Amino acid sequence: MYFMNSIKEIIAASIQTKQNILHNEALIATIHEVTERVTHAFQNGNKVLFCGNGGSAADAQHLAAEFSGRFYTDRNPLPSEALHCNTSYLTAVANDYGYDAVYSRMVKGIGRKGDVLIALSTSGNSTNIINALLQAKEMGMITVVMTGNSGGKMKDMGDYLINVPSTDTPRIQEAHIMIGHILCQLVEENLF
Repeated sequence: MYFMNSIKEIIAASIQTKQNILHNEALIATIHEVTERVTHAFQNGNKVLFCGNGGSAADAQHLAAEFSGRFYTDRNPLPSEALHCNTSYLTAVANDYGYDAVYSRMVKGIGRKGDVLIALSTSGNSTNIINALLQAKEMGMITVVMTGNSGGKMKDMGDYLINVPSTDTPRIQEAHIMIGHILCQLVEENLF
């Protein structure tokens, strides 16, 4: 019986986090604004880059694949990628320059003015992602920060802040994927 209650409590916590997002008009408005900016970036021939560490890297890769593959619609691919997928690059730069430079160097190499960088970090304090945001801003890219409740050090670093109202890492990551799926669906509908 203990495990049954634990399962229900975890599900309830996930639902509560999403309810908190649902009733946060400012956050909903930000998600809408990001959807519009991503749509315009693709319309202008720009791309969307994602970065994160650990589970957030998995989420970054998942969302990039939704754009570059397909979401609901059979359509042309949209230029999008997660910055950690080239392991030879990642390990070489981490070895030669340090792990804090792995994303900023990739942004410098493939980012262009008008591209969008979506940075995922549950804590908002990941140095390698902070460095990527700084590089992207220097290049005139649009920056979106997806974090947890406080926003951490990244709170004021992006053009847009999507800070999930939770301090629980799994609940934040679940909400990041939900919000990412919303972006993918609405951008796809806007474009196709």
